[in-house]
Amino acid sequence: MSSQQPTDEPVYADRVYRSSMGVVSGVLLLALTAWLCGDAVLRGSGNTPWIGLAVALCVVPLIVAFTIRPAVFANEDRLRVRNPFRIIELPWAAVDAVRAGYSAEVLAEGSKYQLWSVPVSLRERKKANRQQMRRNAIDRRDPGSPGDPGARSRTSAAASEPMRANADRIVDELQGLAELNAARPGAQGSVRVRWSYEIIAPALIGALLLIVLIATR
Repeated sequence: MSSQQPTDEPVYADRVYRSSMGVVSGVLLLALTAWLCGDAVLRGSGNTPWIGLAVALCVVPLIVAFTIRPAVFANEDRLRVRNPFRIIELPWAAVDAVRAGYSAEVLAEGSKYQLWSVPVSLRERKKANRQQMRRNAIDRRDPGSPGDPGARSRTSAAASEPMRANADRIVDELQGLAELNAARPGAQGSVRVRWSYEIIAPALIGALLLIVLIATR
């Protein structure tokens, strides 16, 4: 009778972070590109259809790269950052810090990698700070009725959950995962970076074809 060795640790699904606005913008731009280039291919004369195809071959990968493609995947072992032209895999032990200034970024092994899918909004951050200050002022002015322990508990719960901008909240969560999991056996290793040639190659080919077609028009 064969026996299966149990795994040492459970496997958890990745947490995925991406910009919903980026995805929506990408879909709209792809639709616009399909409409314009499709019209050139179907109704154009001479080498106009070929120019339309070259534009689509160049533009579509770039739209996907900068809008739909960016994402951050995090599990108990590593952080995987999918940026427009690169994929960076960072075991938690290699991560020095995750921070958000004017952009969200992760520091590892002396290098800095931007998190394209976690855009930082200074307006959202200022709004969250104002709301937090307003809530703190309300809590200090009206801490709850002495005869209403429920009100006091609700006030305490609200005060213990500070208002944060979305990017700052995600960065705090990723930093917490790094600190929590850095010592795990599966979280050891060095940073690996891979160029996304499936995006770069068609964009370059399309650009070269477009230059040739325009030059020979």
